[in-house]
Amino acid sequence: MSWMQLRFDAEPSSAPALEAALEGCGSVAVTMEDNADQPLYEPPPGETPIWQHTRVTGLFAADTDVDALLAQLRALLGDDLPPHRSEILEDRDWIREWMDSYHPLQCGERLWICPSWREPVDPQAVNLLLDPGLAFGTGTHPTTWLCLQWLDGQSLDGLTVIDYGCGSGILGIAALLLGASKVIAVDNDPQALRATRDNAQRNGIEDSRIDCLLPEHIPADLSGDVLVANILAGPLLSLAPQLASYLPAGAPLCLSGILHSQVDELSNCYRQWFDHIEVEQREDWVRINATRQR
Repeated sequence: MSWMQLRFDAEPSSAPALEAALEGCGSVAVTMEDNADQPLYEPPPGETPIWQHTRVTGLFAADTDVDALLAQLRALLGDDLPPHRSEILEDRDWIREWMDSYHPLQCGERLWICPSWREPVDPQAVNLLLDPGLAFGTGTHPTTWLCLQWLDGQSLDGLTVIDYGCGSGILGIAALLLGASKVIAVDNDPQALRATRDNAQRNGIEDSRIDCLLPEHIPADLSGDVLVANILAGPLLSLAPQLASYLPAGAPLCLSGILHSQVDELSNCYRQWFDHIEVEQREDWVRINATRQR
């Protein structure tokens, strides 16, 4: 049996109402999924977390009149519906389709991100194994890819890398596989730290090589040789003095989670502590890398 799916690119504030409206219009199923590369973990009791960029999809019979359906939704939600698109889905082996959609991804010269069920393209390369899902970004989002590419180009042998806002650990684990001796992974979500530890073990990383810390448990004398933070522009601005304090003179910094429109504000802020600021763009997202002032 074929189906029609109607997909919306929603914001957190509008996603629940959109979900309810799709159900009210007869959708046989409504799903919400990450529309960027932001992991979510088990929430505290009473909380329902939603991605900052959420894809809301309603599934309908294939012969559904899309124009009439959109008119119904506008009557419920107003004329300004989020960006949307529709497509017909043929009856297929969806588990196999999902697995086949993930391919090894090269991030720089040495590093590959490989789904665990696929053979690495180059067994001699640095292969980071993962099972894509909520608890581990696939590396395909521009911000993650930009950071991985930057790490691949660094000489990390024997260094301590701070992964601030580690999520599920993809950047810190990549740094360890690329030669770093130690990673300090920091996140304000305990579920993220648990996922980081689990994913490190999946990649053969010894527990002694990665410390997973909540921000309130960061030691006062924390210092690293390299710092990477793939979070959002707002936190990066407020954390700038703190992040700068973790690095000695001459140490490299990598920031992402930044839209192109936010580059000037971030760059001007970090110039208080960093020199040699460079910007790399991929789609609408950018990476800022710099060097701690001497």
